Amino acid sequence: MQNSMIAPVMALVAWTLVIWVWMYVQRIPAMQKAGIKPQDARFPGSLDKLPDTARQAADNYNHLMEQPTIFYAAALAIEVAGHADGMSAHLAWVYVSLRVLHSLVQVSINLVAIRFLLFAVSTGVLAGMVVRELMRLF
Repeated sequence: MQNSMIAPVMALVAWTLVIWVWMYVQRIPAMQKAGIKPQDARFPGSLDKLPDTARQAADNYNHLMEQPTIFYAAALAIEVAGHADGMSAHLAWVYVSLRVLHSLVQVSINLVAIRFLLFAVSTGVLAGMVVRELMRLF
């Protein structure tokens, strides 16, 4: 189980749910304060007038719905192929850690240069996982 890809996958799923809660803890009071009714938020961009803190958590939640889907597919493919080993598990945990750091930066200080660095490095780690598995498959 130590080399399983399931634990890092589930950790990122759990983190995504934490950000989902964080998003609504920020968003609902901000909507109430701004006098925005839930139905008023039915179109994209209708919540752009909310404070940064409420928007940053929502933006991060959306980010966790984007590139990590590739991570989930890759990690589970590695597991199903029976190729999960210490290096693949290590790379998966590094990817998850970088995505958590990216989230923490985005929902707090939201410095784009730091976010981009974390995103770029995590993308490199994900690419390494994929290339390594492709080499094993072909």
